[in-house]
Amino acid sequence: MARIAALDGGTYYHHRTLYEPRYRDFFDGVIYTRDIADARFEDYDVLIVSCRTDPSVLIPHRAKFERFLDAGKTLVIMGSTGPGNWLSGVDWHYTPTNFWWWKEGGTLGLHLVSPDHPLFSHITLADATWHHHGHFIVPDGATSLIDVGDLGSVLYEDRVTSAGTKIVTSLDPMYHHGSHFMPATTRFLDGFLPWLRGL
Repeated sequence: MARIAALDGGTYYHHRTLYEPRYRDFFDGVIYTRDIADARFEDYDVLIVSCRTDPSVLIPHRAKFERFLDAGKTLVIMGSTGPGNWLSGVDWHYTPTNFWWWKEGGTLGLHLVSPDHPLFSHITLADATWHHHGHFIVPDGATSLIDVGDLGSVLYEDRVTSAGTKIVTSLDPMYHHGSHFMPATTRFLDGFLPWLRGL
């Protein structure tokens, strides 16, 4: 079973996700972002950079995140964390967010790219569908799990650009679960966290 740590930016939505009973037992460690410099990343197999963590507190620790990956570990990069600013090999493209597609009768255009990936025995496409804030261009040899139209990926797994694994998404389930709205985000975490635990 993978040992999982997650970053806590001190927000209400991080607190609800990381400390309340529904998910608390999935986290072997919670690291306050102001304590990253002294944190022992090496004690964990998986490190989650939680949704909407301020990139300005991550940028000074770029080398530490790279060393974590160099050690063969798994770095999970959640939505709205500005990963292109603090991690190499991440090609992010902002797009305007359509918050009301579900009321306007449209779709987000999300589709599974790798339906046989083990994650999808834990979540469905509907569990990953609320909105997104942009997309990524997937590195050569990495695996997109969910694409938006023909633009790029909103969730991919990269086992090629470092000795470790990057799981990168533009989705922000912790924010919405912690804000008590968008039930799909809770369903996403209900499946995503057990999947991570089994890595």
